Amino acid sequence: MIAAPLEQALDARVTEILERCTSCGACVDVCPMPGPAGIVASDPSALASGVLAILRGDDHLEASARWAAVCTGSGHCIPACQYGVNPRFMLAMARLAKARQTGAADRRRTAFTRFTGMTTGVRVLSRLQLPADLLARFRPDEDTDETPDVVFYTGCNLLKTPHIALLCFDIMDALGIRYRVMGGPSHCCGVLQFRAGDLATSGRIAYRTVERLASAGNRVLSWCPTCQVQLGEIVVPGKTDTKLELEPFLLFLAARLDELRPLLKHAVNKRVGLHEHPGVRGVSEAARALLLAIPGLDFVDLEQPRIGWMCNTLNPLPAYKRQVHQSQLQAAADAGVTTLAGIYHACHRELCSHERDWPFEVVNFLELVGESMGLGRPDLFKRLKLMQDVDAILAEAAPMIETHHLDFDEARSVILSDMLGEQPLSLRA
Repeated sequence: MIAAPLEQALDARVTEILERCTSCGACVDVCPMPGPAGIVASDPSALASGVLAILRGDDHLEASARWAAVCTGSGHCIPACQYGVNPRFMLAMARLAKARQTGAADRRRTAFTRFTGMTTGVRVLSRLQLPADLLARFRPDEDTDETPDVVFYTGCNLLKTPHIALLCFDIMDALGIRYRVMGGPSHCCGVLQFRAGDLATSGRIAYRTVERLASAGNRVLSWCPTCQVQLGEIVVPGKTDTKLELEPFLLFLAARLDELRPLLKHAVNKRVGLHEHPGVRGVSEAARALLLAIPGLDFVDLEQPRIGWMCNTLNPLPAYKRQVHQSQLQAAADAGVTTLAGIYHACHRELCSHERDWPFEVVNFLELVGESMGLGRPDLFKRLKLMQDVDAILAEAAPMIETHHLDFDEARSVILSDMLGEQPLSLRA
């Protein structure tokens, strides 16, 4: 059977890794995950060699497979390699090789189940919060001939917390930037199918998205770090017939800080700690720079571990993830902050309800930027989640359920799974 285009491209890149990697272990040395995962890393070279064995299809150390499985994508390994290998990509290929040990039918079934679950969650949660006119802002205008300055690529799950995206739009509007919005499940990056080992479907979805993004504008801004890594590191390098460069939105915004600064007119007299991840290089620094530009804001470095590219990359180690969240919340309380500000949407969904139990608010940091600019978007996701009662949430969201003709039982199921069920660290009784 002829391999799918994505599979062919990845196989070629894996061959290059096998030729270049010397198993020096430098990537192991800087990785923050062996300790939390209980992996003995006293012989970094052996751990790296085991990953290469996985890629060859040979017998390998179980510790190497576990190391690949718990990779959070922090990216510390990438500059550490002196041989032209991206170790984060190498570990992703090792996880893919393990996933593909199951039957093709099972892989397709797993991918389909994950994708349909995600699309249902996005569709229902976005409609529980937004009326039709605001939802329309997330759909690209196919009829316009105007070339935008940028294409804003939301990814899929950002629509579960739409106030964050709307703030991005408001800020670009204030800066006079012409933009086109693309995203949602119809423009998926294919990561769910990829992780399930269904490369044929993943490649078909991701290649179509890359082509659509590339044809929509010359400059594409990404919000979601998962999409940034999946498209930027997994898909685009092997798709040589399409040129696409994804730029994280916050790097784009921070580069325009001189234009933004005059718009930051209102003092925000808050003591703020930042919840951050280093996986997409430069984003944490950009968020800090934007916060420090806000008049009246007192920024506090909470000095927490910099791991992963979003909180959900810690899912393979649930106990450790709870520990990280507890430590973050406690550090914020000890520092006396009024505000714990996160960057990404998945982190916000998991952390925002802790506002109920701690002496500070939990916000997305763009809410603070917007406040200084005189812009505001209500965080309806947090307002609903803080109720912590599915019946109360359904009652509050009843007008939206009726407006969008949502199935009541489906809405209940999504609230339980994608809102209340997404709580790694339990709230206090």
